[in-house]
Amino acid sequence: MAKTFKRSYKFAFKSALFITVILTLFMSVFLYAFYSIDILQIAVFAVVCFSVSFFIIQYRVEHFIYKRVKKIYDDLTLLESSSFSSNQVTTDMTTLTQDIDRYAKHKKLEIEALKIREEYRKEFIGNVSHELKTPLFTVQGYISTLLEGAVNDEILRDKYLKRADKGVERLIYIIKDLDMITKFEAGDLSLEIEPFDIVERIQNVFELLEMKAAKKKITLTFDMDYNTPIMVNGDKERLQQVISNLVVNSIKYGQNNGTTEVSIENLIKNKVIVRVTDNGEGIEKEHIPRLFERFYRVDKSGSRKEGGSGLGLAIVKHIIEAHQEKLYIESEYGIGSEFSFTLEKAE
Repeated sequence: MAKTFKRSYKFAFKSALFITVILTLFMSVFLYAFYSIDILQIAVFAVVCFSVSFFIIQYRVEHFIYKRVKKIYDDLTLLESSSFSSNQVTTDMTTLTQDIDRYAKHKKLEIEALKIREEYRKEFIGNVSHELKTPLFTVQGYISTLLEGAVNDEILRDKYLKRADKGVERLIYIIKDLDMITKFEAGDLSLEIEPFDIVERIQNVFELLEMKAAKKKITLTFDMDYNTPIMVNGDKERLQQVISNLVVNSIKYGQNNGTTEVSIENLIKNKVIVRVTDNGEGIEKEHIPRLFERFYRVDKSGSRKEGGSGLGLAIVKHIIEAHQEKLYIESEYGIGSEFSFTLEKAE
């Protein structure tokens, strides 16, 4: 650290002046009592006394403050705060106060961020535990029942083995989704960008989910007839997964005899926007900022009955962000929701 003083002479000036006045008066009385008073001598004495006092006081105070302030800087530097200037030591109290205040605010923000992360971590661990233990305990229960003698009953055995198999499938589904998100966050999952027809991919999703939608009598449809291909750039398998997850959500939370509509619109010269709209139950505003968190569910009790890993929207977010595109949501509780995302047009 460079030893740089931003001097303030006010304290030294007043102290030196005070000492000079006292000593000059004392000298004047002394000369008056024992000798004759010489005004010139008194003036010279006052000037010399003031100058010497001023510089001694200034020098000592600067070094006294510097040593203590430097210790403060050293202690703060050990904490490696990016918000605290470690280039030079200043003995100016205003500057020092501003630096420490800025440092304190920075640390306060860090602490608040850590508290938020800790709450998120606790909630995430609780959600993971809940999602994994439900199918795990189900599988354990069926296997334990079989081991206790039910294996000898062929009908019961087949029934329980099928249910246990479904529980294992759900565990695998959750773990695969978690693994995918982890790879996206670590940057280990690469995308295969190529031109493809987005209309064809949406049609594939409709065909795959037709039976699921039929159970709730939900109609899967385009907003219009797309008779010509709409070519976009992206990873077609990942983007089909995005569309599938959004359509599955619209079916899951949609009303019986409802509609899920997909539209493709020109946004700007080289962009299109894909919208997935439903007339389901909608989402309350306080839930919208957290929708894309892993395992976050709007309906903490009922939504699990619908199955799924609780990671669908988190995966959607990561895939769209990996394409460097935007994801939007608009929803009104009791009316419906619209999820939309942008894509780059293929040349």
